[in-house]
Amino acid sequence: MKLTDLDFSYPEELIATSPVRPSRVMWVEGELEPQEISLQDLLSRIPAGDVLVVNNTRVLKRRVFSGDVEILFLKQINATDWEVLFPSKKFKIGSVLELPLGVQMTLQQKGRPQTVRLSQEVSEDYFQKVAELPLPPYIQKAREQRHTVDADESWYQTAWNKNPGSFAAPTASLHFSAEDIEGLKSRGVKVLEVTLHVGLGTFLPVTAEDLNDHDMHEEYVEISAATWSAVQKAKAEGRKIWSLGTTTSRSLESAAQGLLGAMSETGFSGFTKLLIQPGYQYKVVDCLMTNFHQPQSTLVALVAGFSSLNRVKACYQWAIERKFRLFSYGDLTVWVAAAKSAVHEG
Repeated sequence: MKLTDLDFSYPEELIATSPVRPSRVMWVEGELEPQEISLQDLLSRIPAGDVLVVNNTRVLKRRVFSGDVEILFLKQINATDWEVLFPSKKFKIGSVLELPLGVQMTLQQKGRPQTVRLSQEVSEDYFQKVAELPLPPYIQKAREQRHTVDADESWYQTAWNKNPGSFAAPTASLHFSAEDIEGLKSRGVKVLEVTLHVGLGTFLPVTAEDLNDHDMHEEYVEISAATWSAVQKAKAEGRKIWSLGTTTSRSLESAAQGLLGAMSETGFSGFTKLLIQPGYQYKVVDCLMTNFHQPQSTLVALVAGFSSLNRVKACYQWAIERKFRLFSYGDLTVWVAAAKSAVHEG
């Protein structure tokens, strides 16, 4: 698939700069015409006995400013050395940047990511004091300000976040409250958790002209043995697996494809570089709930792999004409596999 195949146009004013709750929902079932439903209607369409899988990752505060230079701290190499991502073109090896609270950062090696050395060891407490959440650049641009607002502290974390490690939120989950999830459980829907820590790839554009040549950045995944057993049991019983977000989908499909290795007594844990695009055969996910995604992204390819590229583009256009709000703080889409579109009673 060519990168240009994943392109589409949209009015910039549809980029959501803050969440609206309840969000609008575009429901796409098989080849039927898309329809708008309410969030409560969506919840009612998930029957007892089905499985909803969510991602319990927590977004790290790792965006630090040196004046107007933004540095994203990615990975600690040793006590003082880090892999980071920042605009380093105008800096030479050995350049020193002043960070908050008297910490100095020296550029050691260029590339993507860069390697830097800090003048002292910093802890998680340092980042909690001086760093911001890594809000997507397109939201910063649409807001005409680069810094987060206080409300982002709650807006950009899911209601069930627990395992710190992500550089972006699993944004499909931002549409739902803890009360929504408890309501589903009370009706007999089985809610399971996995962990996928969103990595560097979410910040870097796809540069390969052919998607097959794109090198996906690896992301860490954990799936417990109990969760995987419950998923397999539901599949065997003909129940649907509802995946809340692309991160959850990649986690489940990576396990099914054997990309996380053999399951241990505790479950799966490992790194995935799974690229899902048209032609991929989903092994686990029956219903995909996800946000609208940016043009020329692997996330559009993932949704197109679940449906089809023409279908996704047509439905996106349908939503844009009706002024659905787009991207991380935008509205929700639900894709129900054609072969399993009939909702059984629980």
